[in-house]
Amino acid sequence: MASRPRASEALAPYRRKRDFKKTPEPRQVGRASRGAHAFVVQKHHARQLHYDFRLELDGTLKSWAVPKGPCLDPSVKRMAVHVEDHPVSYADFEGTIPPRQYGAGTVIVWDRGEWEAEGDARRGLAEGKLKFELHGDKLRGHWTLVRMRGKGEKQEPWLLIKEQDAEARPLADYDVVEAEPDSVLTGRDVDHPPDVTYGRKAEPATPPAPRKAAAPKPRRAALPERLEPELATLASSPPPVPDDWLYELKFDGYRVLARIEGDEVQCITRNGNDWTSKLPALAKALAKLSTRSAWLDGEIVVAGKNGAPDFQALQNAFDRRATADIVYWLFDAPFLDGEDLRALPVEERRARLVQLLGKKPPAGLRLSEAFDATPRELLASTVDLGFEGIIGKRKGSAYVSRRSPDWIKLKNQRRQEFAIGGYTAPKGSRTGFGSLLLGVYDNEGRLQYCGNVGTGFDTGRLADIKAKLDRLASDECPFEKRPAGVEAHWVKPKLVAEIAFGEWTRDGRVRQAVFQGLRSDKPASQIRREQAQPPAAIRQAQRASPAMKELNITHAERVIDKTSGVTKGELVAYYDQVGELMLPHLKGRPVALVRAPEGVGGELFFQKHASKNEMQGVKLLDPALDPDHEPLLQIDSVQGLLSAAQMNVLELHTWNATSGAIDRPDRITLDLDPGEGVEWATMQEATLLVRTLLDELALPAFVKTSGGKGMHVVVPIRRHYDWDAVKGFAQAMVIHLAETIPQRFVAKSGPRNRVGKIFVDYLRNGFGATTVSAWSVRSRPGLGVSVPIEWDELPMLQNAAQWTVRTIGERLAVGNKPWAAMEKSRKGVAAAMKRLGYAPPDAP
Repeated sequence: MASRPRASEALAPYRRKRDFKKTPEPRQVGRASRGAHAFVVQKHHARQLHYDFRLELDGTLKSWAVPKGPCLDPSVKRMAVHVEDHPVSYADFEGTIPPRQYGAGTVIVWDRGEWEAEGDARRGLAEGKLKFELHGDKLRGHWTLVRMRGKGEKQEPWLLIKEQDAEARPLADYDVVEAEPDSVLTGRDVDHPPDVTYGRKAEPATPPAPRKAAAPKPRRAALPERLEPELATLASSPPPVPDDWLYELKFDGYRVLARIEGDEVQCITRNGNDWTSKLPALAKALAKLSTRSAWLDGEIVVAGKNGAPDFQALQNAFDRRATADIVYWLFDAPFLDGEDLRALPVEERRARLVQLLGKKPPAGLRLSEAFDATPRELLASTVDLGFEGIIGKRKGSAYVSRRSPDWIKLKNQRRQEFAIGGYTAPKGSRTGFGSLLLGVYDNEGRLQYCGNVGTGFDTGRLADIKAKLDRLASDECPFEKRPAGVEAHWVKPKLVAEIAFGEWTRDGRVRQAVFQGLRSDKPASQIRREQAQPPAAIRQAQRASPAMKELNITHAERVIDKTSGVTKGELVAYYDQVGELMLPHLKGRPVALVRAPEGVGGELFFQKHASKNEMQGVKLLDPALDPDHEPLLQIDSVQGLLSAAQMNVLELHTWNATSGAIDRPDRITLDLDPGEGVEWATMQEATLLVRTLLDELALPAFVKTSGGKGMHVVVPIRRHYDWDAVKGFAQAMVIHLAETIPQRFVAKSGPRNRVGKIFVDYLRNGFGATTVSAWSVRSRPGLGVSVPIEWDELPMLQNAAQWTVRTIGERLAVGNKPWAAMEKSRKGVAAAMKRLGYAPPDAP
């Protein structure tokens, strides 16, 4: 029998993945327990929230990543992916793993205690069935870990199962991860861990802010007819360096931009609606300002009894057409007196605004002050003041017409908008309705049920809202899945409600919901679940590149995806944000462009060639590379990428060869294309099966999401064979999969051939064929993004469009790290061809 590896040897993979000069995670082995062994469950908010289940054995912590966390219900089997051993000292670790480090995110100790094996623990692990008893604060009783497949896979999938005993509880009655979410050491939640609990601090997560360059000068410019506002990004906690930010109160009202040109004043909502006729007193006040031209930005509110903004009072003012008491809190001046101030630092724009308003601004106008206090102190004060939270603005930042990480919102309670899809009947003495059924739209444009709200209404509100609901009555349930156990009256989802609530449950429901009011400034179709960005993602967001600053974006306000509401300006800003990450995948390769002049859902144009260069930074290659055609295209700079986006390019696809050696491909791409009826879990399994085949052929494999429905597996190879040989080899692999596992794979394309199955598209490997590039947007509802991932992330993904243009910020810190070893991994394919029994054309 082989001897057990020493702890130091078993921890080699753990240490190899980490840079201990940057991460605060423990390097030392730690002291093993005497007698009973320890167990720990750590809640880890990394790329995706998951739970790390660890059992002490042989001087290390044997570890499994459990995406959904433990469950006390014996009928529920939770996926547990076997990962590398961790040191015993890791059992006390709580803190933040910095960006660009393995496992970047926040960690708390969710549970801990002691465990006892039933029988021989080492034998149970080796055989794939370990039975044990836990004695923890949250987890107790008998449990089993069962390996799903044979031993030896790089990321073994196991199941964590609660045994039937006195500690078992049905999931419908008690979800332990939802009921007890916080640390057993500090009581903190996972998004607010302590610095480091075991006594060692890491280096700063980000380097000190560089010296600020000289502020750009304002430029003379005509006043534009329209202006899209800058929108704030919801943050889970304050940034780590408070001095880099300005902080203002967050007003609970309607966003309004004021356009002043000569004697004409307009009050425009964030969605471009002209409300001047609704706000005559405000328009008169703005006309008194000493300026002949301006775009001003702010929030209109009505003060409640305590002096704080009252959203319902604001709504009532509009309903009663009594808007004279509305106050306009101004906080920015993007245009003023014939000058475009958007490129100036926010501090200078504020100074211009202060000068414009003077010491005694006209009645109804106020300056939103910046406070000299730490964000945590200010946020705590807003609770007593009755405000919703605070807004942070990065010093030195320009004004941009999109959602930006340079503006963040920190709330003292969870609060967002929901579409109303129905209501329940009233009970007892209540009139109108019992509760409202709430929903948000997903990336596919489907309304997802999020729970009910039945509090926060008075008699007047009940009657008014009921009248509005009656006008929208419908026989059809608007939610994608009909809410179970709810007797409801359905309505067309046109009304938007603002809701304060305690928390989101794991199944996407809101708890402790309280109605705040109806909103008429936002269309229901654009309501999405707000995702708070951790400080790491906000710090990672890039400033505009020089190419972006020089680019003239036409029709930046045009919505290109109705599902997400993303505008053309946001798309260009996205490609600027990911430009440096995307260039390694584009440089030196012919590229094909997918143009969408009408946006998602409109006609698409696929362009591989061009006769003249109409996009700066996009190269025209030597026509000899693709005879009898116009020149191929290539993008080697951010300027070229942004020029393409400005010309309505949504997707960018690349060849499997470089332009310098176009006759010899340097990679194989296997595009897993699911047929109708294929579940996501099946897709994940199939992707792992493709990897297994490549492992058997001793070929390296890298994986990325497609941004659509499938997955892409990429094999870096040496340039030994031509296109026909490589394409033939790819086809041989697909045929082998289809013959070996016919219940999963087919070898023929076409929708009819792959119903319930997956076609691994080998046609991507022919001359002139292309595959969507990493970091490219997809022209699908929601604007998913193709993103490189680690293989051990695959079981935790929710779908192949895990990241979108709106949610990509959380992924930027990881970047291309999952594919860092690709160049060094290149291999010749001759041995693999021989092993598969494939003879390339012209082979002897």
